[in-house]
Order: sequence, then C-alpha cells, then structure tokens
Amino acid sequence: MAEKIVTAEDLANKMREVSVAEFFEKNRHLLGYENTTKSLLTIVKEAVDNSLDATNEAGILPDIKVTLRELSPDKFKIIVEDNGPGIVEEKISLAFGKLLYGSKFHRLRQSRGTQGIGISGAILYSQLTTGKPVRIMSSTGKAIHSVDLLIDVLKNAPIAASKKEERNPDKWHGTKIEMEAEGRYMEGRQSIPEFLKQTAIANPYAKIVYDGPNGKVTFDRAVKELPIQPKEIKPHPYGVELGILRRMATNTHARNLVGFLTTEFSRVGRSSADQIIRLAKVENKNPKDLTHDETGRLHKAIQMVKLVSPPTDCLSPMGEKIIEEGLKKELEAEFFVAVTRPPAVYRGNPFQVEVGLAYGGKLPTDSTAQLIRFANRVPLLYHQSDCATSEATIDTDWRRYDFQQSSGQLPQGPLVILIHFASVYVPYTSEGKQAIADYPEIIKEIKLALQEAGRKLSIYVRQKNKRRDAQLRSELFEKYIPELAESLEKLTDVKRQKIIEDLEKIIKKGVKGEKEAGS
Repeated sequence: MAEKIVTAEDLANKMREVSVAEFFEKNRHLLGYENTTKSLLTIVKEAVDNSLDATNEAGILPDIKVTLRELSPDKFKIIVEDNGPGIVEEKISLAFGKLLYGSKFHRLRQSRGTQGIGISGAILYSQLTTGKPVRIMSSTGKAIHSVDLLIDVLKNAPIAASKKEERNPDKWHGTKIEMEAEGRYMEGRQSIPEFLKQTAIANPYAKIVYDGPNGKVTFDRAVKELPIQPKEIKPHPYGVELGILRRMATNTHARNLVGFLTTEFSRVGRSSADQIIRLAKVENKNPKDLTHDETGRLHKAIQMVKLVSPPTDCLSPMGEKIIEEGLKKELEAEFFVAVTRPPAVYRGNPFQVEVGLAYGGKLPTDSTAQLIRFANRVPLLYHQSDCATSEATIDTDWRRYDFQQSSGQLPQGPLVILIHFASVYVPYTSEGKQAIADYPEIIKEIKLALQEAGRKLSIYVRQKNKRRDAQLRSELFEKYIPELAESLEKLTDVKRQKIIEDLEKIIKKGVKGEKEAGS
C-alpha cells in the first residue's frame, strides 16, 4: 500500500503557536533546571534575588528567611520570606504566574533580574515535578493576601486555585512563597549554603537566616546602609542595532528626526542630531516615514558621529569598602584588597568591574585559588569555565605577583578572587544566568582590575616573604650560636655565656631592622 503524500496543507494544519511557558516546560535546562541538585539551588536563588531587588528598590534593609524541609529523599519544601514592600493584590498572580511579565525588561538600569522569567520559572518547575500549586502570601502592610497558584502552560497565564484574605494585626509587609519541588540536597561549592554565603558577601547590608537540613545558619548584617539606587537611562545610540532603530522610529511620538534622536536616546543633543541627519543625507522628517534605505544610512551616520559615553549613574557598584567588609565577614584571611574600575562601555551599555582579593590566614595553602563570581551582586556558581571572568583570571599572569600558575589554570595558593560585573544589561550566555559572555571590552576591564589588585597584594606578599626569610636565617644562625661561642671563647678571653648573649642581641637587632624595612 502506497504511503500517503504529505501536502503543504497537511503541514499547515499541524502548525500552532507555542507559548513561552510551554517552551520552557520542555526546555527547563535553559532556565537552570538541568539536574535535581542545581534545580533546588535555582529555586532558592530566584526567590532570594526577588527579595533583594524588592527591598532595595523600596529602601528597606533586607531581612530574608530561607527554609528548606526534606519531605522525601527526592522532594523538598522551600519557603522564602522577606520584609519588602509587598505586592498589590491584583498583581500577585501575574507577577508569579506569567513568564516574561515584569517591570524590568525595558528598563536600562542595574538590577538583579530583567527577563521576568526567574521566579515564574521556579513555579513552573515546581508544578512540573509535583503537580501541586505554589502558595504566595503578600501584604503591603494592610490585609494579607494568599494565593494558591498554578500556571496554564498552553496560555502562559496564571490560574489561582484559591484566594484568601486575612487580617494583619502586626502590619507585616513583604512576600512569602512556599513551594514543593523535586530536588537533591548537597553541600559544597555549588550548594545553597555557599550561594547564601556569597550573597551575604556581595550584600553585607542584608540579614539572611537559613534553616536547612543540617541546621540553622545566620548571615548577619555587616553594614546598615543600602547601596545607592541606580537611575534609569535611555539607550545609547552606539548600542542600538539597525532593526531596533527601525522599530524605535516606527513607535516614537516625536514628529521629526531631531526630536526622535534627542528624546529617545541618551547623550544626543541638537547639534549631534543635526550632524547625524546631515551625514545620513536624509530630511528632518517624521521618523515613521523613513524608508529602509534611509534608516540604514541613519544607523551608519550614528556610528560616525563622536558622542559622549552613556551616563553611569545607572550603575550601583559594591565599592571597595563594601567588598572588603563582605570578604572579612565571611572569610578568615589575613589580607584583603579591593579595586573598583571606572565605568566602561560595551555595545553602548555601561558596565563596571570590581575585584576583591583575600589572602592567607586560614585559607587552604595547597589548593587552587577560589574564584567567586558575581553579576549585579548575584553569585554565579555554575559554568565557571564558560565565563568571561574565568577567562580573564586565567589570562592574567599571576606569577608576577608571586603566585604559582600552570598554563591555562587559576593560580595556586591561599587566595580567594572575587569579581563583580555590574551593568544595565548583563550578557549572560544562556537564560540560566550563570556565565558572562566574553566581549573583548569586558575581558580587558576584568584583567585591568585583577592586575591592579594583584600589584597591591604582591607588595604585602613580598614583605611577608622577606620577613619569613629573615626569620629563617635568624633561626639557622641561632642553632649554631653555642658552637660558635665555644670556638670564640678559645680564641679570646671572653666567657662563653657573654659571647652567646652578644650574638643573640646582634640577631634580634638584625631581624628587627629587616622587619621595619619590609613594613
């Protein structure tokens, strides 16, 4: 029997739209849910990031509680509660139950989340692995609203399984999320306790209480000042690609090109706009009337005009003092140094690189240095080898700073390297947000920051090595003092004990002089 021939009409009848929720349900690994261990960490990460963003924007010192309860060997209950501003009742279901829904995607300013996927992706994973709704409780200080939430995957829309309103006599404000999910709990460098520890380093103004399977840990607040809130900026022309320029021209309210360029972009004044239009050889007409060819010429002309770099008040770096305080709070080292580089630009996006080094003390001496990576204050625990921070660290010649280093490897020794990348747009290599793309401008700035910090550390390391060598020479000489004194007593009329005392004074004086010279 002949096989039926599939026609174009047959194929057309099978076509249908795929919702973003349905896509990520099938491709959950893209959101960080690659295995049960990482999935459990990703849920906590997304919830904690939400809490920190909400409290920061509201100007509230964060108090965050993370609870993890083992229900069975492969199933856990996760509870994350904060003291943020809360969410108004009508927005609770949408904020948590609709992927790509939020307030940050179109906003050019530094923030932890931008895609509107994170916490919704966690709820989707919970629903996928347990089939149970997630409970969200939130209050703005008035009534407490509770929603048991599921996601309609085919429509990418929230389903409120139940809603409840309770009195709030204590005037609590904030958000609490409870969910069950499949997972596997482990401790180590890629674990929930390590993530919270690194979060506490980068956010020392936050108090985080973690109640996990192995007991309760509190990461106390080290400082009581919130970071400066970044300001929203408009896109810089150098970072706008041709297709985006065309869309912006179509949607603008400006009536002519001068108005379009000066109001829709940052750092474009009237004279710069006139110069761009003149170079593009187009009329100062309504942007909606631009032809495809005219838009292309306008885009090329923008790149030819010298424009001031975008403003940098859209960034909120940690700062050298906060980096050092954060490292001191969580690491038992003997020397700390931090460097904050001046802001730079890639593809029209402002960014800033910061580096902190912790050395010596109780850090392991016989192992590879530990690299701690952050993007907009969020720890990156996975895909280190794919990250620009790792590439730049390995490319740095640490032998110049008195550390051993094999080709293509991190340096050896009692060293922790912290790298913070702050930007209005972090170029993650995937939706899982665990590695930064290796743009040349980014690699260059990271290496410059590492080199500056390395030079400061090397001064301390060389002084320490000099003092150690002086001490070793002293100990070696002291070992032979009795024999030397005995020989000198035979050659002179001086008593042996007097010779020993004089030699010891000489050694102490010499060691003291070397220490003072090295300090």
